[in-house]
Amino acid sequence: MTPRIEILPEKKLVGQRLRMSFANDRTGELWRSFMPRRKEIVNPVTTDLFSLQVYEKPFDYNTFTPTAEFEKWALVEVADFNHVPDGLETFTLPGGLYAVFLYKGLPSEFAETFHYIFGTWLPASDYVLDNRPHFEVLGEKYRNNDPDSEEEIWVPIRTGGFAERRSPV
Repeated sequence: MTPRIEILPEKKLVGQRLRMSFANDRTGELWRSFMPRRKEIVNPVTTDLFSLQVYEKPFDYNTFTPTAEFEKWALVEVADFNHVPDGLETFTLPGGLYAVFLYKGLPSEFAETFHYIFGTWLPASDYVLDNRPHFEVLGEKYRNNDPDSEEEIWVPIRTGGFAERRSPV
């Protein structure tokens, strides 16, 4: 599984958020709350949905625990923040370099891909994880709980990788 590397421009997003952990996954609750409100957003850029994670501390695969809490967002990209419906929030996604992986399958089977990205691909690449939001783009091929569903996994990276990890401090 080889990602494409992209430079993402800053994006304006509108949606809702919840605190959760992988052990206390409230993703379904978040999306059930957000989806009926989606049609209230009058200036979307695309029909894609963003599922975004903000970690309080820089994400570290080697010390990550399933009980570590983070903020999860359900979002739509918008042209501007001029018409934000009451009860929804704005989020500015900073631009930067991302590794983009295509994931096909059920959400319940994603763990193997997660371990590959952070345990195999990233350590062997010329990149290191950057401390920016991680997100998934749920586009036209996304189907909730369908084995043929497709989504893009966007992992924030910066150059450095092997040489940076091996250089003396």
